Amino acid sequence: MTAHEAIADMASKAGQVRIICLGLSALDQVWRVDRFFSGQSEKIRGRDYATLGGGMAANAAVTGARLGGSIAFWGRAGDDAAGREMHAALSAEGIDVANFKLFSDGRSSVSGIIVDGSGERQIVNFRGAFPEAADWLPLDEVTQASAVLADPRWVDGAAALFSKARTLGIPTVLDGDVADAEVFERLLPLTDHAVFSEPALASFAGSAEDASLNKLARFNCRVVAVTRGGEGVSWYENSRLQRRAAYPVSVVDTTGAGDVFHGAYVFAIGVGLEVRDAMAFAAAAAALKCTRSGGRAGIPSINDCLAFMRTHQ
Repeated sequence: MTAHEAIADMASKAGQVRIICLGLSALDQVWRVDRFFSGQSEKIRGRDYATLGGGMAANAAVTGARLGGSIAFWGRAGDDAAGREMHAALSAEGIDVANFKLFSDGRSSVSGIIVDGSGERQIVNFRGAFPEAADWLPLDEVTQASAVLADPRWVDGAAALFSKARTLGIPTVLDGDVADAEVFERLLPLTDHAVFSEPALASFAGSAEDASLNKLARFNCRVVAVTRGGEGVSWYENSRLQRRAAYPVSVVDTTGAGDVFHGAYVFAIGVGLEVRDAMAFAAAAAALKCTRSGGRAGIPSINDCLAFMRTHQ
């Protein structure tokens, strides 16, 4: 089967894919403006405003659900208005939220996002406050997963999930967003596919250049990658550097594009695609998202992605 045929065959297998996404769920408050702040004290008129569900792993879970997979989200929030709203929103997407725990003494994560006229965004996030312990997670359910994903915001949870998946031979995908070095030192040895953002790679490895990916070979990940937005994605697999160009699109809003890339990538790995094909599919999903307003509102379906790829061969 050719790469194109393998990707096109994804739709028929989507319902068989079960993905567990663990990590951050946040409530995003989004303002649309003509320009960003200049750095001085000032008021800027917003052209639009919305409150939306967000968070890296949560958005990845919604991506998997929109692509047709059976998705579970494992995470934490406060038993407050924001937490209950996020819980209901994920459930409405058809996501299993039985292990999205709302803590009575917790505080939910909330983000303020400003999107300018070119589609670029700035984010301020309160990460929330809740217990770190992961001993309540039902790790026996990992046996049913095709692949698992975690972001670095709940380290104990991610370590528990990845450790169980590793013993079962189930692929683990790390959303490598900016985090303290000790977080990556703990999680990368348990990671099969580490996909960094450029800021995160620069912070951890000292540079976002491709050579920095090779420096992480000591962790023995199958794949170490960095997403570069409009510049595409680079990765090392089997000690060989590979690159995938971004699909050329007219950008409307980049909010959530990285999360969509990760969600589509873990979905593709769960389907059984080769890494190069999974990268192409994830790049298509992220590019399509950028052509649409909103974070989750712009996440495409699997048929949207396949149609897009057919016209951009």
